[in-house]
Amino acid sequence: MAGKVCLVTGASAGIGLATALELLRAGHTVYGLARRVEQMAAIESAGGHAIGTDVSDEAELERAVHSVLAKEHRIDVLVNNAGTAVHGSVEEVPVAEARRVFEVNLFGLARLTQLVLPHMREQGQGTIVNVSSIGGEIALPLGAWYYASKHALEAFSDTLRQEVTPFGVRVVVVQPGIIKTGFEDDTPRQLREYSGGGPYAKVAEWMARRAEQAFQRDRTGSDPVVVARAVREIVTAPDPRPRYAVGQYAKLLLRLNRILPDRLFDKMVTRQR
Repeated sequence: MAGKVCLVTGASAGIGLATALELLRAGHTVYGLARRVEQMAAIESAGGHAIGTDVSDEAELERAVHSVLAKEHRIDVLVNNAGTAVHGSVEEVPVAEARRVFEVNLFGLARLTQLVLPHMREQGQGTIVNVSSIGGEIALPLGAWYYASKHALEAFSDTLRQEVTPFGVRVVVVQPGIIKTGFEDDTPRQLREYSGGGPYAKVAEWMARRAEQAFQRDRTGSDPVVVARAVREIVTAPDPRPRYAVGQYAKLLLRLNRILPDRLFDKMVTRQR
């Protein structure tokens, strides 16, 4: 079978939208899942399908999977891309916000994986791509809950890979570096809202201004298509690697994190100019 049936979450913008379009260009059948159906018009125009789905709503996930199976009778690829973040100090970010991040970045992803896996096992083949981040290995100040969720996703993915490989199902983690998307647009506001007036105000303001300067420079980083192309490669590869680090600074920062002593890495990332 040349064309595969692919589900891509978070497909309304950024990496998810680029991935859906790349898989369509490669000849696959693509279903984009996102809360904002109207923002997936490009997928439908390219011949794909859009399903309004909140990945943190289990009933909506069940309806989406049922809808795809009713029409296609199979699911070959699941790209778990939907994600969210919150920025602020561990001390000041409400735990309710932390739970929201985990609901999207881990538990919603895990439930969708549970819904898709039985069908992949019955087929004897399938590919699950979990879009993590260099933050799945690296941690930076004022982003604990996002980094914690991505660290958890990496461990989840490793265990999942060990469990499902005997059934012909491949599990691959993609670790994007700095990518030009709207994902970080709310970062300055969050930093100031949660940590702009307390004991962490100095570093919060410094980080907020750094983020704003990056936006004013028309964003730094790689185009989302570099991640999309990596996913396309994974989908078609007979034996993909367990991890793919892609995009600006991804391999460099991961290497530094792995080789530098913890205290030296801490000094490097907390140094304010």
